[in-house]
Amino acid sequence: MRRDIFHAIADPTRREIIKLVSLNPMTPNSLADHFDISRQAVSKHIKILSECSLLEQEYSGREIYYRLSPAKLKPLDEWLEPFRLMWQKRFNELDKLLSKKNKTKNQRR
Repeated sequence: MRRDIFHAIADPTRREIIKLVSLNPMTPNSLADHFDISRQAVSKHIKILSECSLLEQEYSGREIYYRLSPAKLKPLDEWLEPFRLMWQKRFNELDKLLSKKNKTKNQRR
């Protein structure tokens, strides 16, 4: 099954794994310690993230460390950009409205 970034972030556990490995490379066991699910379940989430190319493997002796491949988040960023722009515009309009209202309120005093 071909997976994409949207499949990867659809699950809250996978989103948390992405957040954890973005801070520091981690082994599967160290990742599993952060969750109240089995190590096998965490391994399945790691497999999905790896299939989406979001995680890179780095071997150190017998340990495998997973780290985030941030470039693979670009499609998500591109998809979110129109929404980000829309909300920025709306917040700017709200700021103007509130400033105008405060200005009118201060003039009445």
